[in-house]
This record gives sequence, structure tokens and C-alpha cells, in this order.
Amino acid sequence: MPIPEDVTGEEIDKDVRQELQSLPKTLADDVARNLVMVARLIDEDPEGAYGYSRVALRLASRVAAVREAAGFAAYANQKYSEALAEFRAARRMTGTVDLWPVMADCERGLGRPEKALDMAGAPEVHKLDKAGQVEMRLVAAGARRDMGQLDAAIVTLQSPELASSSVQPWTPRLRYAYADALLAAGREDEAREWFAKTVESDRDGSTDASDRLAELDGVDFVDALDESESESESESESESENESENETRSEAETVGDSEGEGGSGARERGED
Repeated sequence: MPIPEDVTGEEIDKDVRQELQSLPKTLADDVARNLVMVARLIDEDPEGAYGYSRVALRLASRVAAVREAAGFAAYANQKYSEALAEFRAARRMTGTVDLWPVMADCERGLGRPEKALDMAGAPEVHKLDKAGQVEMRLVAAGARRDMGQLDAAIVTLQSPELASSSVQPWTPRLRYAYADALLAAGREDEAREWFAKTVESDRDGSTDASDRLAELDGVDFVDALDESESESESESESESENESENETRSEAETVGDSEGEGGSGARERGED
């Protein structure tokens, strides 16, 4: 797959670069450039990212960072079985538990929420950092919802991290999930409160909490572009109608003139 000339491979994380040092330099550079493309495209073009991840995997399947990148690319394309296999391989290579929450979410994607809940209660969770533990809580709550256990999902999300007034990277997603669960359970007033709190913490607009809040408040947003196009169409229709009326009026005047000329000739002939 083609790679832009401005991608050198130096853009990748230094830890990944260190992993690639086990490869011949030229091969390491090729793998690094493909990994850069995976990272660059995974949000906007998941299919493209997946394609580059497959190239990297073909070149260096024994590198943990490559297996992890391939896992995330597959995950982004909802290829959960493939993603889970890659994450498991990466975990075997590194011995870390960092991928535990996303592995559990793959189980959800495969229609096995019970398995995800089992993983949420496993000893590995205690080895996760704070961000990983919050992520695991989100996955567990999602599994509860998959099983129709809305109240249990709400309780699962109730935590010191949710109650904290400090804003952390995970705060918007945690508050959003809690608000969404409350709304699904019919607790609209509480849901509105938490969507509002999500908006306050979501400085990057990573969630659509503002839209959800507006829906609850009964506010309808009209797209400015759509409105402009609508006005333009109305003006065009109005112009067309005016042109049609003018054409009709012109035709009527022409017919009237013709009839007038014909009548004058008849009177002249009659006088003769």
C-alpha cells in the first residue's frame, strides 16, 4: 500500500521504535512507516488503517507492538475475533495486562457479555492502572446492559472516579456512559444532569453529550448549510414561478394583439 513521502517512521513512540530494533534497519523502517499509517488513519479511515496493519503484520508478526496495532485496527473494523487473537498474542509476548479491558470488550462484540463480566472480576484487573480500571468498569457496565440489566449497569458505573470533581482523560466517557444508562432506565432528570456534567468535562468534544442534552431540552438545531440550500431552492422556485407568469402574460398580450389586428382588417373589408 502506498505511503506518503512525509511519513518517515520516526513519528512512532520511542518504545515501539526500540522493539523494532530487533529487525534489520530497512525492514524496521518499513514496519515503522506502516504503523504510523495505522495510527494516522484508525479514527477517520478504519479500513485503510486495517490494510496497513496487515502489511506490518506480514513483515513483523513477532513484534508485540505490531500485533497490538493489528488488534486495534481489527477492533476498529468490528473484526472482534481477529482483534482478540491479536491482543492475546501481544499479551503473551509482553506479559502485561494493559490490553485486558479491550480484550473483554471484544468478548462483548462476539456476543459473550458473561465472559466480559468474568474478565471484569479477574485478578488481572487489580494490576491495571487507574485509566485501565475505569475502562474495565465501562466494559463491565456495557456487558450488564447487553444482558438487559440496566440497574446493575448504573451501579457498576458508580465509583469514586465518577463522583470526583477533577477532570481526567476518562471523565467524559465515564460520565456519558452513566448519563446514557440513566436515560435508558427512564431516569430522565438524572440523565440530563449527568449529560450536562459530561459537557462541562468534554473539552475536546469527544462525545455527543451536547446534542443529547439539547434533545432532552427539546432544542432542535437546524444545519446552517441545509437552511441556506433551502432558501436558495425557494428563491429559485420563486424566480421560476415569476418567469412562468411573465411568459404567460407575454403570450396573452401577443394573442390579444393578434386578435386586435385581425378585427381591424375585418372592419376594413366590411367597409369596402
